[in-house]
Amino acid sequence: MRKAYIVTVALFALAFSLASASDPDPLQDFCVALKDYSDYSKSAVFVNGKFCKDPKLVKPEDFFFKGLNIAGNTDNKVGSNVTTVNVDTLPGLNTLGISLARIDFAPYGENPPHIHPRGTEILVVLEGTLFVGFVTSNPDNRLFTKTLNKGDVFVFPVGLIHFQFNVGKTNAIAISGLSSQNAGVITIADAVFGSNPPINPNVLTKAFQLDKNVVEELQKEFGVEK
Repeated sequence: MRKAYIVTVALFALAFSLASASDPDPLQDFCVALKDYSDYSKSAVFVNGKFCKDPKLVKPEDFFFKGLNIAGNTDNKVGSNVTTVNVDTLPGLNTLGISLARIDFAPYGENPPHIHPRGTEILVVLEGTLFVGFVTSNPDNRLFTKTLNKGDVFVFPVGLIHFQFNVGKTNAIAISGLSSQNAGVITIADAVFGSNPPINPNVLTKAFQLDKNVVEELQKEFGVEK
């Protein structure tokens, strides 16, 4: 009886382990994202947000991106420009879990506080000097900062608010790697004060302990009409 009980328990344990087992890695060599979905029913399979191109129709260009050597236009309010290489611009990244970006900074320009909801970021400075940092989650809200020079590397954990600021008098360049084919980005000020439709000013007045007129001015500044 005892042997039968042990065998039964072992079989249940094996069954549960098989039921919960998963393979997070792609089960094929690649799954090139299909940009035109009009003919997906004939030549594609839907995987993780993108339809897969028929492997027989895949070309070298699907794994190629050109132009990361070109500086982005930093003539804007924040003085920075992000050139993203993700699944939308490089279809071969689909299901591979990686992407990257070039970030250009004008003197004293910044990549304002933002989060990547689906990816950790690792940044290396190619030119210039950047002051960078991230804030941990509630309740501690600890701030970790570092001044980075050419060749320095810094990591921003997934989902945490972080920023980069050019403290130099010359342009700065950085390259970021992200642990997602599409890490996403939510710029805090744009999301809070520039949502569409706008968040009720009373909500933001209470949340930020600001005068309602200040909140409304910020919404005008960051809103869709800017």
